[in-house]
Amino acid sequence: MENNVLEAKDKGVFVSLIGVVAEHPGEARVAATPETVKVIRSLGYEVVVEKGAGAKAAFPDADYVSAGAKLVSAAAAWKADIVLRVNAPSDAEIKRLKKGAVLIGVLSPALNPKLLEALSKQGVTALAMDAVPRISRAQSMDVLSSMANIAGYRAVIEAAHEFGRFFTGQVTAAGKVSPAKVLVAGAGVAGLAAIGSASSLGAIVRATDPRPEVADQVKSIGGEYLAVEVDEKMQSSDGYAKETSKAYEQRAAEIYTEQAADVDIIITTALIPGRPAPKLITAKDVALMKPGSVIVDMAAAQGGNVAGSVAGKRIVTKNGVIILGYTDLPSRLPSQSSQLYGTNLVNLLKLLTAKKNGKLTIDFKDVVQRSVTVVKAGKITWPPPPVQVSAAPVAKAEPEPMPEKKQMSPRTRGALIAAGMAALFGVISLAPAPLPQHFLVLMLSVVIGFYVIGKVHHALHTPLMSVTNAISGIVVVAAILQITDTTLLVQVLAALGVLLASINVFGGFAVTNRMLKMFTRGDK
Repeated sequence: MENNVLEAKDKGVFVSLIGVVAEHPGEARVAATPETVKVIRSLGYEVVVEKGAGAKAAFPDADYVSAGAKLVSAAAAWKADIVLRVNAPSDAEIKRLKKGAVLIGVLSPALNPKLLEALSKQGVTALAMDAVPRISRAQSMDVLSSMANIAGYRAVIEAAHEFGRFFTGQVTAAGKVSPAKVLVAGAGVAGLAAIGSASSLGAIVRATDPRPEVADQVKSIGGEYLAVEVDEKMQSSDGYAKETSKAYEQRAAEIYTEQAADVDIIITTALIPGRPAPKLITAKDVALMKPGSVIVDMAAAQGGNVAGSVAGKRIVTKNGVIILGYTDLPSRLPSQSSQLYGTNLVNLLKLLTAKKNGKLTIDFKDVVQRSVTVVKAGKITWPPPPVQVSAAPVAKAEPEPMPEKKQMSPRTRGALIAAGMAALFGVISLAPAPLPQHFLVLMLSVVIGFYVIGKVHHALHTPLMSVTNAISGIVVVAAILQITDTTLLVQVLAALGVLLASINVFGGFAVTNRMLKMFTRGDK
């Protein structure tokens, strides 16, 4: 089979040449690094890299050559069987793709229906890295999480750059400096990264999120969780944020207004896949903030969480509040971002190339492959069937009441005791000598064992060991009484009984003592 063949059957697509193309001028990341190129080649693929594709991310062409890739022109890279890209291609770039090619990148299929139509007309297969389902085995391919982690960190760095004061509190000879107060709206991956970064710089960090289960995560990294208390519980079945109720939005708005008048920095991270970003911070809230305060709107690319934010711009309001609407936060750490993105992409290629033979196969029976495939052989396959990654907790069924044990009446208990005593006296009266004597000794031994040894406190003696020693005590008492017998065999057996039973008793106490020492302080 030729390398350039595209098979439109459910079995998938077969390719062998991978091209790494350069991004648009405003993007510093690259889809593959020299390190990930080595892994891609180990899967059986040949790799070509557009000249200068990794220069902005500090990956020179020579490193790609050392990794086994070939340097080619832009036109040649776009003509590869598989094209790796970070951002979605333009209309002109789509026309560079040959029919039957596979494009892998961040495509935002829910927000770009025209892009899907253009890819469909070109007759290609498109895989959206940002459509990976939020399931456990797909975590290594989750581009949104890896990029959000970097973006959350970088948001704090950008805020610190604009903020004209310390984040941490200090006490100096010249006076006391109070720590900065930071509010993070949304405690997802980006939000948690921002909380951890701001907290590590010494700031007082507060966070909001519709999901109460993230409260412990916020606290664990040094933040304070501000609960929005309404009569609803936010739950997600696909791992992504959901729209909130009117009651929640009203109470949250009150909290944002209260915090805006108090905090120095606000970082917003609220995004709902496939929909415009919800408005959280109003113009009134911005007007309440102190001059020199900073707002980082991480959702600016999708409409923004903050009134007045502009995608890609730095805005200064009339009251001196700086609003950053940067949309390229991961790109501002290009080396690290490229490595993480490249690793996510490699993990997807491993899934699609299970045989490591350089042939990419798409299996729609696999939920991950089905979800990321937005166009297949020129046919739009978006949206995929919903993927259930979590479910609302099922109400626990009330346990069936245990049937009450019938209590033995005093009359019945007395009758049984009387019957037992009668049976005992009957055995003693009818049994030939010396059986009654031995039987009486046995009963007394039982009483001694269970009421003397068995009553030892469990802190000093486990219940199991108490029972064991009780039985051993019975053996010891009985053996001692028989050791004076005139028969040699009886004497030997009695001596062995005393020895073995004593070993068991003393050994039990020795083990117990050793266990107690494990819980004893060293200075005691």
